[in-house]
Amino acid sequence: MDWHIKKFQELTNDELYEILKARTDIFVVEQDCPYPELDNQDQESLHFYLTVDGELAAYIRLLPKGLKYENYAAIGRVLVVKKFRSNGYARQIMEKGIRYVHEQWHENEIKIQAQVYLKKFYGSFGFEQVSKEYLEDGIPHIDMVLKRN
Repeated sequence: MDWHIKKFQELTNDELYEILKARTDIFVVEQDCPYPELDNQDQESLHFYLTVDGELAAYIRLLPKGLKYENYAAIGRVLVVKKFRSNGYARQIMEKGIRYVHEQWHENEIKIQAQVYLKKFYGSFGFEQVSKEYLEDGIPHIDMVLKRN
C-alpha cells in the first residue's frame, strides 16, 4: 500500500490516465450518469490516492478554498475501485484527506456534495447536512460541511 498526494502538474501521464479512467468508470459508467467529468478543477486541486501493488485503489480530490466554493475547501470525487472495496479504504482516505486540509491548508471547514445514500458515512466524520436534497446529474445529493472544533 502506498499513499500519494500530488499536484496536477506532478502526475505522470500514466497516473493521470488511471485516475481519470477510474473516475469515469465509476461516476459515468457504473452510476449510469453521463456528465462532464472533466470540469477544469483538476489543474488547481491536489490528487490524493492509494495504490495497492501498483494499482489505483482509492482516490479523492482536494480543492482549495475559493476553487469550488468561495468560503470552503472541498473534497470531491471520492472513490474506491470496485476490486478494492470492503477493505476500509474509503474511510482511510477520507480521514487522511480531512487531516491534510486541516493541518496543511489550515482550513477549519470543508464542504462536500454528497450522494444522499452516503449521508451516514460522511456524517461519521462529523459532516453535517447544510442543504435540502437536490438532483445533481440525476442523482440525489446534499451539501455537507465539516467544522473543526
